[in-house]
Formats: sequence, structure tokens, C-alpha cells
Amino acid sequence: MGVPMEGETIQIHSYKHNGHIHRIWEETTVLKGTNTVVIGGNDRTMVTESDGRTWITREPAICYYHSQYWFNILGMLREDGIHYYCNLSSPFVFDDEALKYIDYDLDIKVFPDMTYVLLDEDEYEEHRKLMGYPDVIDKILKANMEKLIDWIRQKKGPFAPDFVDQWYERFLTYRNF
Repeated sequence: MGVPMEGETIQIHSYKHNGHIHRIWEETTVLKGTNTVVIGGNDRTMVTESDGRTWITREPAICYYHSQYWFNILGMLREDGIHYYCNLSSPFVFDDEALKYIDYDLDIKVFPDMTYVLLDEDEYEEHRKLMGYPDVIDKILKANMEKLIDWIRQKKGPFAPDFVDQWYERFLTYRNF
């Protein structure tokens, strides 16, 4: 597995358990790239869905991917504060093509006051049956969901005060205005 270089622009590819592409983010600027963590930033980037539809993100986001945890975290900078969208997913891999992970449907939305809501439990159960998620994957995802909730409650990692703001300042140094 390669390591993306700081300042490099990469794509992010999200897959489903069956190997089919789920979503592609066209441009994310790498702010930190190691074997274990990739932190990126993007703003108004094109996203392509599996059915070919495209849309543009509405606000700047700081993205956090880890090679050992089964989740990734997006911190979106909005006028009323930082909103987080957390995907339960496989750990990331990076190759010459993109940063890649498998999206396992379950999501946690975190509001600026750090309250949160679990999303897409029905979709997870439907896809678990349809795509045959093994029991071991189910156990790993549930354990990582607990770890993610602990991070939210403890304001750890990307949920720490100033984490997103500090990385956003670094992202702005790479922007061409």
C-alpha cells in the first residue's frame, strides 16, 4: 500500500461489500499522509454516484481516514458550526488510483453541540442479507461503532476542539485563489 504525499490531490473511491463502486470524490487535497492516517480537505468537489449522477459538495470538509479503524470521519464547516458525518467502513487502502474503502451503510451524524444520531440501520440490515456480510464483519463494525461513539463523547481525534479548524487552515494554504 502506498502513502499519499502532503499537498497531492487524490480521488476517494467508496465501494460496497460486493465490490461495486458506490461513490467517487474527484479531488481531495492530502494534508497529512502516513501508513496509518490520511487527513484531507476538499471544497465544492464533484461527487459521482454509482448510477453516474453527479453533484458538488456544498461546503469545505476535512476528511479523516485510518488504516486500523473501521470508520472514517468528515468534518463539514458550516455557518452554524462543524457538522460531522461518520461512515462505518473498512480501513482505507491507498494505491496509484485513489484512497479506497468499503462503505458498510451505517452512519453517524454529529451536530455542532456534539449530539449525534445513528443513520441507515435498515439499509445496513438489508445489505447485510443481500450481500452476505459475514458475522465477523458485523462484530467488527459494531465494536468500531462503539469506539466511534466513545471518540464523539470524549471529543477525541477529529472531534477534538480546533481539530477541523486547524486542518482547514492548512487546507487553505494549498488553495489557488
